[in-house]
Amino acid sequence: MNKTEIINQIAEKSDLTKKDSEKALNAFIETVTEELKAGNDVQLIGFGSFQVKPRAAREGRNPKTGEPLKIAAANVPSFKVSKTLKEAVK
Repeated sequence: MNKTEIINQIAEKSDLTKKDSEKALNAFIETVTEELKAGNDVQLIGFGSFQVKPRAAREGRNPKTGEPLKIAAANVPSFKVSKTLKEAVK
C-alpha cells in the first residue's frame, strides 16, 4: 500500500475528502518527524511507538572492493509495534 492508497482509505473510512485526508496524513507525518527531530518519542496506544535510537560507529566493508571503511555514528528512527497490533496481525 502506498501513500495515495492510504489517503483513499482514510477518505473512505472517515467521510473526509481526499484533499482533507491528504492534509491530515501529511500533518501526521510532519508532526511525528518534528517530534523525533526534537528527541521525543511518539506513542500511539494500540498501534506502536516511534523513537530515535543511537547507532554506534562501526567498521563496514565496501561490497565492491572489500575494503574496510568507517561508518559514522548516527541517530536512526525506529518503530516498535504495540502488543495489540501484533496480536491483530497474527
